[in-house]
Amino acid sequence: MEQSVARPQSELAPGEVLKLAQLAPSILRNIPKSFSSSLLLSLFSASETPEIWTAYENLLLACCRTGDMESAREFLERLVLRFGNDNERVLAFKGLVKEAAADNQGELVQILKEYETILGPTTTNIPVAKRRVALLRSMGKTSEAIEALNDLLDYSPTDAESWAELADIYLSQGLYPQAIYSLEEVLVLTPNAWNIHARLGEVLYMAASSSDTLRQKHLTESVKRFSRSIELCDDYIRGYYGLKLATGKLLKDPPKVSMHAESGDWIPPDTTTTEKLNELATKKLAEIVRRNLAGEPLWQGYKPSEIAAARELLEKDSADLVR
Repeated sequence: MEQSVARPQSELAPGEVLKLAQLAPSILRNIPKSFSSSLLLSLFSASETPEIWTAYENLLLACCRTGDMESAREFLERLVLRFGNDNERVLAFKGLVKEAAADNQGELVQILKEYETILGPTTTNIPVAKRRVALLRSMGKTSEAIEALNDLLDYSPTDAESWAELADIYLSQGLYPQAIYSLEEVLVLTPNAWNIHARLGEVLYMAASSSDTLRQKHLTESVKRFSRSIELCDDYIRGYYGLKLATGKLLKDPPKVSMHAESGDWIPPDTTTTEKLNELATKKLAEIVRRNLAGEPLWQGYKPSEIAAARELLEKDSADLVR
């Protein structure tokens, strides 16, 4: 079975998702619909493994994304056969398949009502509660999606995925303080997640452009977050990209010593430190771009869009130096 079937859908490019979905019919033909729990029978047939069900879930998602609803329903049928109709994840996948097959807004409204019936007065079914949030958001009901997520987090405050989704919704509405708070909650739960440190750095960088009074503070915090992300993951391109942008802005408009710095609330880096960080980010981005484009095996895996953005940033920086 292809290695990509075990990877989360969020890590796959559209072309990879399409390729994965195209494998679905042959996988359905070659793997039995059910597995025996008998030790004797398992000696003569395929054995059940957790990886099989992870692959089925990922293939179901890929089929929904590419419109192969026949294969998606077949994978769903196998999940139902194994885990039952009332399993929480199965209920969420049932709703997801219905969402993907829906032709109009009325059908989506009906699916939303089904989610609300399953949940009842509580939100104890986490997978279905998350599907409800996703559906509300896709229907443009942003305020209801925020309310539903807050209800979910009241019940399950240690759900990092829900905090990250809430941050993304707040960010889409330009609510930077709320987005920053939500991402900080994610880091409380996953302190070594370098991608979240970089994401928080990006949000702080955006917030710096929207507030004159907090600009320097947000830029300083942004540099700290990007620095932490590359400390945790030495080749994380988004961390270096953000670090170069944030330090570049600080160098153009150096922070002035203020009462905030003197009181210890936040202390901006000195110019020498900022220059060194900017130089480090520049060198690392150049190395990543050069080795990736040269086809070196250990430097592949970056998204083409990330390499293109890094290359453009470096070229712009070089042009500015020439001028």
